[in-house]
Amino acid sequence: MIRTASRLDHIEPFYVMECAKAAEVLARSAACDPAQGGEPMVFLNIGEPDFTAAPAVNEAASLCLSRGRTQYTQATGLPALRQRLSGWYAQRFGLQIDPVRIVVTAGASGALQLACLALFEPGDEVLMPDPSYPCNRHFVASVGAKARLLPTTAATRFQPSAAAVAAAWGEHTRGVLLASPSNPTGTSIAPAELATIAQTVRQHQGVMLVDEIYLGLGYDAAFADSALSLGSDIISINSFSKYFGMTGWRLGWMVLPEELVAPVERLAQNLYICASSVAQHAALACFEPASMALYEQRRGEFQRRRDFVVRALNELGLTVSVPPDGAFYAWFDCSAYNPSSWDFCAQVLTDAHVALTPGRDFGPAFADSHVRLSFASSMPELQTAMQRLRRVLKSG
Repeated sequence: MIRTASRLDHIEPFYVMECAKAAEVLARSAACDPAQGGEPMVFLNIGEPDFTAAPAVNEAASLCLSRGRTQYTQATGLPALRQRLSGWYAQRFGLQIDPVRIVVTAGASGALQLACLALFEPGDEVLMPDPSYPCNRHFVASVGAKARLLPTTAATRFQPSAAAVAAAWGEHTRGVLLASPSNPTGTSIAPAELATIAQTVRQHQGVMLVDEIYLGLGYDAAFADSALSLGSDIISINSFSKYFGMTGWRLGWMVLPEELVAPVERLAQNLYICASSVAQHAALACFEPASMALYEQRRGEFQRRRDFVVRALNELGLTVSVPPDGAFYAWFDCSAYNPSSWDFCAQVLTDAHVALTPGRDFGPAFADSHVRLSFASSMPELQTAMQRLRRVLKSG
């Protein structure tokens, strides 16, 4: 037997991926083979856009390869890409972000890992909402710190309040890790509440990290601002995966207080040297006018899908108590049909051939009652899924 490190005791399975494995096995069976009278699986369980990288990005990658531009970059990223990102913040959010504060990373996951390594130690406590993206908890746990989940409600948009943060702050609390818009709920923190949370964190001399990887995919102007507008002490995590459609390219970035850049750079140099140089060169094309126009067109399509899915789920009694204002997830209550979200998803997978994600991944507060549906798939697939859910649930 090979002895594994004790830190693995604090890392739970990523259940969405376990569910995906089961869905893939069933998808290859006769039940999902049209040639044998089956119906193909509809995958609404993974948060991956059906839109891929923009044409200009693919062309830039091909050009990069043909010219042999595949050498290491600086650990903080290509200066030109950091400059483009700075320009994006200025154009879209009216924020003046010094490119020096921007560090390009191997996906948002790489950014979160670097931030946790730089800021948290064994025994530290980090506050975050329940529900929240499970990997965020595990990034904290992997450095020996402890994630403390703050229960939320529909009344707080499934986001923590400043009062809850203040009440939970203890002797070992080091900071907060938030997400706006959130995975799995698609909800954002109201700007005034976010500002009060930031002030609460400052009063306790803590750190505030905000996962903003879905910021570009917002559908409500009331939540359109970046947390970076609250001050230069905010740490923002972002990614090219969602709004920019570059999921498998594994490219992200973070905006740091200037004094944190050198420590994070030192970690990046030692852990992975740099993010993919090809992905970085290609990502420069994300900011071309044609690419930006395409992303905005896609954002409109995601909003159309959201409107369809939320309406259809509510009509089925799968209540979406807080409509998502961003991202591409609907967080719905399945308890009218089954007291266990795990069993509900298993039934839907088997009988309707629709793959969903039970609430277990995202924290204990809604583990049994809620389910996450990703509307990142095409409208025809979403329509098919809603028809099958209606067939299975109403016949039962």
